[in-house]
This record gives sequence, C-alpha cells and structure tokens, in this order.
Amino acid sequence: MRRIIRGACLAVVAGSVIGVAGCSWVPTSGPSRMKVSDAGAQSNLQGIQIVEVTDAVARQLYAERSSADFSKVLGEDTSFRQQLGVGDAVDISIWEAPPATLFGDGLAGAGAGDGLSAGMTAAASSGARVTMLPVQVVNGEGDISVPFVGKVRAAGRTPMQLQDDIASRLKSIAHKPQVMVRLDKNDTSYVTVVGDVASSTRMELSARGERLLDALAAAGGARDPIDKVTLQVTRGNTVASLPLQAVIRNPTENVPLHAGDVVTALFQPYSFTVLGATGKNDEINFEAQGITLAQALARSGGLQDSRSDAQGVFVFRLERANALNWPNQPVRTTADGKVPVIYRLNLRDPNSFFAVQSFMMDNRDLLYVSNAPITEIQKVLNLVFSVAYPIVNGVQTFK
Repeated sequence: MRRIIRGACLAVVAGSVIGVAGCSWVPTSGPSRMKVSDAGAQSNLQGIQIVEVTDAVARQLYAERSSADFSKVLGEDTSFRQQLGVGDAVDISIWEAPPATLFGDGLAGAGAGDGLSAGMTAAASSGARVTMLPVQVVNGEGDISVPFVGKVRAAGRTPMQLQDDIASRLKSIAHKPQVMVRLDKNDTSYVTVVGDVASSTRMELSARGERLLDALAAAGGARDPIDKVTLQVTRGNTVASLPLQAVIRNPTENVPLHAGDVVTALFQPYSFTVLGATGKNDEINFEAQGITLAQALARSGGLQDSRSDAQGVFVFRLERANALNWPNQPVRTTADGKVPVIYRLNLRDPNSFFAVQSFMMDNRDLLYVSNAPITEIQKVLNLVFSVAYPIVNGVQTFK
C-alpha cells in the first residue's frame, strides 16, 4: 500500500513538473534561447534584428571599423600650403630696378641683417632700390594695403601667391618690380589640442609637416593610460576617432595635420556588461584598442558547464543602420538612428570558435548566455520535491 501511495504522489509531482517548468514564476537569470529568438520575429514592433555570428558577418563588421581609419578619412597629404588668414602679419619688400621711378631712394643696399637673402642683398648692392613696407596685418575683410596699389586680397592665399599678385599690379607703374612676402606672425596656421592632455595648446604648423602625435606631444601627452585614450580629429565637418594605441602601433594612422584641425584626447574606459550563465555577471572594462568576443567570454569566466546553453550565446547591441543587410525589412531604428540587434552564436558548432576571434566587441555591448532547458526543469524538480517529500513521508507515517 505504501508503495502505491508513494508512486501515486511521485506521478502527480512528475506530471506537474512539465507544466510548472514553463511558468513565469520559476527563478531564472533571463530569457531562454527560444524567447530571444522569438524577439526577432517580423511581427515584433521593436524592430529587433537577429543575426547569426559567422565569419562573413565578423569580416563585414571589421571592414566597417577599418573604413573609419584616419588614413582613409583624413588622407595622408603631406604637402604644406601656408594660407594666410585674418590676423596674420606679413613683411613685404619691393625692389625696383634703376632708374627707380616709383619708390625713389628707398633702403638701397639693405643687407642680410635686415632679413634679406644673399641674392637680394647683391641685387640691392648693384643699385636696385628696395623698399620695406611696415608690417601688414590681414584685416577683418581679409585684405592688406600696399602703397600705389591699394587693397590686396591676402586671406586664403599663400605668401607666394600674394607676392605674385602685388608684383603684377606694380608692373605698369614701377620699373621692373620684384616683390618678396614673408610671414611675420602666424595667427591662423595652427592646430588646437584639447581634452585629457597635460596642457591644452595651439600648435603652430610649419613647412615640416607636423603630424598627429606631434600635436599630442606639444600638449604634454595624454594624462591617462594610452590603452584608455581615444584621439578625435575634427577637420571642418569631418570627425574621425581612433584609439591612441592604434595610432602608435600603425604609423600610417599618424596622419599629417592641416590648419584649423582640432585634436581631442578622450578618456574612454570602454566596457561591456555580461549576464546569464557565465562565470561572473559584471560590467567589464576593456581597452580602447578593442577585444574580440572570444576574449570577452574568457574575461567573463566562460560558460557555466552546469547550466549554460552553448547554443544560446547572444550579444545585444544598438548597431549602425548601414552596418549589415538586415534580415527584417523594413528596418526600424531608434530615435538616434540605431538598429537594435541581437547577434546569436552557437558554440556547439566548432566553426563558431573561429568567428568569435574576429567578432569585435563594442562599447556598452551586453553579452548574455541563456540557461539550458534542462536547467529550468532541474529548478522545478528541486522546488517541487522540497515540498512533496515531506508530504509523502507524512502520509506514509500516518498510514
């Protein structure tokens, strides 16, 4: 009789497990693999995209990252064009061959100590008349003033272009004029360096062709560890960013700077959040250089063998709208133009271990590993039997 009662009770318990295992009140660390997959259904109003992590997907996303390199966005043009701007000051020297008729007896015979070259000094000694104008500052309209010529456009021109223009205007009124324009004060050809540097500064550009790391050095270097610093270059309407480590390791990313560039050093401790059936649930920092999904799994303690679903590894991310060809059309985006994406990985497939070594993590990614289906049943069994066994034992004692 006792065996019959015990068997009946256990049968009731076992039958209840199947129904109870799917109940919402069963303790769990997050959605199951099936629930996550259902989130990518076409009918989902949130517009979530489900994308399998394959080698092709990892390569495409990596190519998108490399297209933002400084060398591709900003170019590697090392030519220097000293264009004058408002506030710059120039020295102007004008020679007139004898007999000088316009400027008359100027500073004939001016020597090298006055800033003239040896050739120009020889020309002055041979009787040519040289007149050195007072320092001319480019005014708010972008002009300077030259005697007998009047206003001359200087802003946006190089010193060579300016002196050619002045000489051409003097030809009809002076005797074989020659002109030299020299930059006296550079107030516009500079790069601004700000952010997490030792001292924000404006670095003057020269014909040598200063590069990105020159600007950082001029500001005293970054104040934070280089693996947590991102360099941002703003050139007109173009903004590009790269980790400082990438610029140091790859000389091609140490691009030449242009006048007006703004270099910003940003302290960015990148991180991702890990939840679910992993060794630890935490927010984990990583280097600005970036880490792969394989490294992220290792830093989170790997999958828990006792309860994780190797087919249920997911990366939740707000992705760029043009990053991939999305499976669900039309593509729905968030208010800031991002696409909610769940990248799905099956670690039961050996091929996936190669894909995770190419798939790069982004800042603020959420890595989630779901529980295996059997884990939910085990939880229900533990819960039910913790209640059922005292009842069964009580009935047996009563009988």
